[in-house]
Amino acid sequence: MTAKDDLARIAAALRRPGPPSSDYDLNADIQLPPTRKLRHAAVLVPLIETGSGFQILLTKRSHALKMHPGQIAFPGGKQDPTDPTLTATALREAREETGLPETHVDLIGEMPPHETVTGFTVTPIIGHVTAPFDPIPEPGEVDEIFRVPLTHATDPANFRIEARQWQGKPRHFYTVPYGPYYIWGATARILRALAERLS
Repeated sequence: MTAKDDLARIAAALRRPGPPSSDYDLNADIQLPPTRKLRHAAVLVPLIETGSGFQILLTKRSHALKMHPGQIAFPGGKQDPTDPTLTATALREAREETGLPETHVDLIGEMPPHETVTGFTVTPIIGHVTAPFDPIPEPGEVDEIFRVPLTHATDPANFRIEARQWQGKPRHFYTVPYGPYYIWGATARILRALAERLS
């Protein structure tokens, strides 16, 4: 299968309808207030072509951050008033956090939104990185930029369900570890949703 075939398969999977995901998916006992106010955000899922298939670009957040320090994340963030669309948000954040120019990304599609425990509704935008670039971590925001093979991150067999205490109760979540990187929480849940679509 060629890279073009892979991109076509991913695009077809993204066109199929699917439910939104949530940090609470594995925790049916948590009741969310229907009047909650969610802020809009977007992340870019950058696919980089290599000689052995596609890889996903990920970041390791700075340990100096107040929110999610040291966690693995897609490049992305909250929608600014100057962002005309959530796609624009994802592309801008990717440029700021990793140095990836917007002109180097061909959009493939998007996934249903993901609700986080921090009160965001996050739209994942899938993009094909079409030209080489030099990754530059945003000072104070990103400690490291690295890649994970798409085949690893979208294989349901590589996911585990783990739990941590949250608000006095165990909260279950997906993880998909890769080498020294512990990928969990919203990032792992979005990858799990992509894995389900592709499988």
